[in-house]
Amino acid sequence: MKILALVPARGGSKGIPRKNIKPLAGRPLIAWTISEALKSKYVDQVIVSTEDVEIAEVARSCGANVPFMRPQELAQDGTPGAAPAIHALEALPGHDVVLLLQPTSPLRRAEDIDLFIEQALAQKPKSMTSVCETPKNPYWMYTLSPQSTLTPIIQAPTMHCRQDMPAIYSTNGALYWAEADWLRANNTFVTAETTAYIMPAERSVDLDTPTDWKLVELLLENERAGSKPD
Repeated sequence: MKILALVPARGGSKGIPRKNIKPLAGRPLIAWTISEALKSKYVDQVIVSTEDVEIAEVARSCGANVPFMRPQELAQDGTPGAAPAIHALEALPGHDVVLLLQPTSPLRRAEDIDLFIEQALAQKPKSMTSVCETPKNPYWMYTLSPQSTLTPIIQAPTMHCRQDMPAIYSTNGALYWAEADWLRANNTFVTAETTAYIMPAERSVDLDTPTDWKLVELLLENERAGSKPD
């Protein structure tokens, strides 16, 4: 099986401008994903898909391969997440599977990548994605009427104790896997066929806002401080 390990990194991010190459704890954001992917036992090379020349240069300096530039029309705010992967499969034919690694998950480790791949190889799903248990249970979520009355999102018996609630998972954006032909046919990584790989919540932060950035920076700095000898 030939796996295409792909890091999508466009230049036009809005929430955190230029975030893919913005320094995070002393390294460009994209470097955290590239370095962990290159440590994987199963990833031979890491391909970066970008339309941005500066991001391409930074990616190469971090050890990634940038064999093509992504077309501008596939680097817009509304571009579907699967589109860059399908484009990469067409540009680099011969791959059976694509492994998508978003650079906005800098806490993901090589061990997460390897365990994810091992589960995929064992279960042979058409597609698989990483998830984590969410602390915000939808059994305690509501919409508001114009009169500010509460309507439960989930119409079910009221649950007063967290321990009585079923575990709820959300995608964390760190890892996506799909068979090449299946992805082309479905144009998405997640359908009713998709299986889940559970990741720890502490490695599942997805950088979307400046607040997320500050949190991850603090976690990485604390991790580094904890690894230093006394």
